[in-house]
Amino acid sequence: MSHADAAGAAATGAVPFSQAISRQPIRGWSIAAFAICMLVLICDGMDAQLLGIVAPKVIEDFGVDRGTFGLAMSAALVGFGLGSWGGGWLGDTIGRRWSLALSTVVFSLATIGASLAADVEQMAAWRLVGGLGFGGAYATAITLAGDWLPDRWRSVGVTTMSVGTPAGGTVVGFMAPGLLEDYGWRGAFVIVGGLTLLVLLLIIFALREGPSFLLSRGKVEQAHKVAARVLDEPFTLAPEVHPTDLDGKSTGVFASTNTRFNIGVGLAFGSAALMAYGMLNWGTTFLTAKGFGFELAAYAVSVGGITSIVSSILAGLLVQKFGSRIVQLGLGVALAATLLVLLLKVNGMDASSSSADQTLVVALFGLAAALFSCAVASMYALMTHGYPPSCRSAGIGFGIFMSRVGAVAASLFGGTLIDMGDGSLAPYFGVLIAAAGLLAVATFVIDRHVPPARATRTAG
Repeated sequence: MSHADAAGAAATGAVPFSQAISRQPIRGWSIAAFAICMLVLICDGMDAQLLGIVAPKVIEDFGVDRGTFGLAMSAALVGFGLGSWGGGWLGDTIGRRWSLALSTVVFSLATIGASLAADVEQMAAWRLVGGLGFGGAYATAITLAGDWLPDRWRSVGVTTMSVGTPAGGTVVGFMAPGLLEDYGWRGAFVIVGGLTLLVLLLIIFALREGPSFLLSRGKVEQAHKVAARVLDEPFTLAPEVHPTDLDGKSTGVFASTNTRFNIGVGLAFGSAALMAYGMLNWGTTFLTAKGFGFELAAYAVSVGGITSIVSSILAGLLVQKFGSRIVQLGLGVALAATLLVLLLKVNGMDASSSSADQTLVVALFGLAAALFSCAVASMYALMTHGYPPSCRSAGIGFGIFMSRVGAVAASLFGGTLIDMGDGSLAPYFGVLIAAAGLLAVATFVIDRHVPPARATRTAG
């Protein structure tokens, strides 16, 4: 939409949907749309994390070692990265609702299909397909939920959704022992996949496409019809105007106006994910190498999981109040300092270290987890704000893809870095600290930060 068209729309009293919905209290329909999208991500997490929980039984059944089975464990991670980008693009092409439905079908059926796997290669193939669905659902669910939330709730909403996947892992963690005992690991895959497939009914019959997206596709009548679910007063909607629009036309993710933003998002999200997967995946390994018992090392990682969930929810509140620039910069600096202190503390420890020293390390681990999880969650608020409605789903998918690059790098090379130090964790933590610095530097590359609440009110 050109600036001239925008001026004409303003003269007739037409406003973008994002402005109209932000002028009134949040409505039940917006809450319901958010809840359904969150439920999809919980189901996504159930299916995604089921294999990790039942892995010992599957490894025993296949008669392979843990190293060989790593192929199956990592396949979903690769699929997730590809699926988030592809699913996001599909959401901007056929609509977020239908892309979300298709992604749900893919990951649910792939989970059921995994029950038929006869060896590691077949399991990896099913998990790769499932990963495509996991990633596609993640990108489109966050985008669709953000489309229905007013500005004052959008940052909080999309960052809160980032806890949906770990919450799903918690749910399936409670279910798995009973399912394994009654039905075996193959039956567990069938039951969990079948249950998550039921959410498809909610997507088709209860969700609707966001008005802003519909207007960007020229579906004016349909946009007004669905907008009436949350807007009380008589209204006329105008298409969203975004700083990236060129000559009055909506842009794609890789348009020149998005170049700097894309680079900044890729650097920031990739760095945050590298720290997250580096710490959570290799935490028990480096802690046991420094004299921690396995139970205490696992406890430290579980503490990190708890602080991650809490900080992911708080991320939206911080971004809303202070803006994403100062939050991201502060997190980068705080992470570098925390990881440096953790390195200095744990590097000199061994089996004879005091319980007080070990408790301090557990606390530092939990603090680091809270900080990098806050950084990861804040990226969703940043991308929802920075990408225009016409390519927001694909933009978020691109960001998630870049985060998977960092995640895969950490998963593949974390063990090598730990071994490289020959007893010292300096190489391992050196890379993590560098990633924290890169997160801070990316703050100055990104050119469309979420403004602080005070600036938003002043602009309004």
